[in-house]
Amino acid sequence: MTTVAVVDYGMGNLRSVAKALEHVAPEATVQVTANAVEIQAADRVVVPGQGAMPDCMRALAERGLREVIVRATREKPFLGICVGLQMLFGHAEEGDVNGLEVLAGRVPRFPLTAMQSAEGTRLKVPHMGWNRVTQVAAHPLWANIADGERFYFVHSYYVAPDDAACIAGSTEYGLPFTSAVARDNIFAVQFHPEKSARAGLALLDNFMHWNP
Repeated sequence: MTTVAVVDYGMGNLRSVAKALEHVAPEATVQVTANAVEIQAADRVVVPGQGAMPDCMRALAERGLREVIVRATREKPFLGICVGLQMLFGHAEEGDVNGLEVLAGRVPRFPLTAMQSAEGTRLKVPHMGWNRVTQVAAHPLWANIADGERFYFVHSYYVAPDDAACIAGSTEYGLPFTSAVARDNIFAVQFHPEKSARAGLALLDNFMHWNP
């Protein structure tokens, strides 16, 4: 039986993510866990996240989870959600901290000077609500999801990868920003699939059947 660890480091909508995974894969065992041994033993790992990057990185360190998460990004199907995407990168403007540096790049804040729609109206930060995701690169996790499908976002910061080859999805909000990345066994998204209705469930279902 497939086991999936939803990493609990005190930040994120863990129960909603777990319930969505159980919905798409009722045959799987879904564990919400802060136990490094259980995370290492799981077949698949999901790292959700909400809140401030400094708090997230501190919580990972305090719970002794940094190493096991980095190892999971190298060894098994890995899904990062929201801050779970951002922490894969390097320097974050929020709190002037570094992420796990699994992927090269930084995490800037939306610049106020760019926060204007095509119609000239002011855009609010955080970026909150439904927005389109353009599939920049083909990937198994996009299966049965239309290009340009809408997903639900809540964030003030976004990732800026050094290597464009890892960009799997892009979204417009004042400026084009990376909303999904993929490399080897890693797939990570800025939006919340657990809050994104049919399209989000399709992505989670694809993840549960993905064999990179």
